[in-house]
Amino acid sequence: MMAFEQIPRKDWYSILGADPSASVADLKQKYQKLILMYHPDKQSADVPAKALEECVQKFIEIDQAWKILGNEETKKEYDLQRHDDDLRNIGPIDAKVYLEEMSWNKDDQSFFLSCRCGGKYIVFKDEAEEVNLISCDTCSLIIELLHCT
Repeated sequence: MMAFEQIPRKDWYSILGADPSASVADLKQKYQKLILMYHPDKQSADVPAKALEECVQKFIEIDQAWKILGNEETKKEYDLQRHDDDLRNIGPIDAKVYLEEMSWNKDDQSFFLSCRCGGKYIVFKDEAEEVNLISCDTCSLIIELLHCT
């Protein structure tokens, strides 16, 4: 697992000029176009050193973005991290809850917990191990999902 927390947060999608909903094929196309454009060997000889340095920096960023977004596993992890960050920016964490404390709904294979507003926190079985923050389906409260180790 890569720890994105240590890296100053970069929006790898915007570096590639892509939308988070873009397919891997679209991301690859954007990556290939940009990597050629910023490749140090593609710069003219009379480019000032500062401009060349910026190109090299951009080239490295584009390469890093592709290393994360071009790999299914690291892309999924990055997307989950972005989702968690988005939730943290939306509202306060109301409680920390263990998955085992949530109720089970066998009809749709999900765990749920009632919120104090009357809404519900819902997480589906197949994503329960990967999700850290769950927002209420009615209000702005968020719970942090803890996992037993």
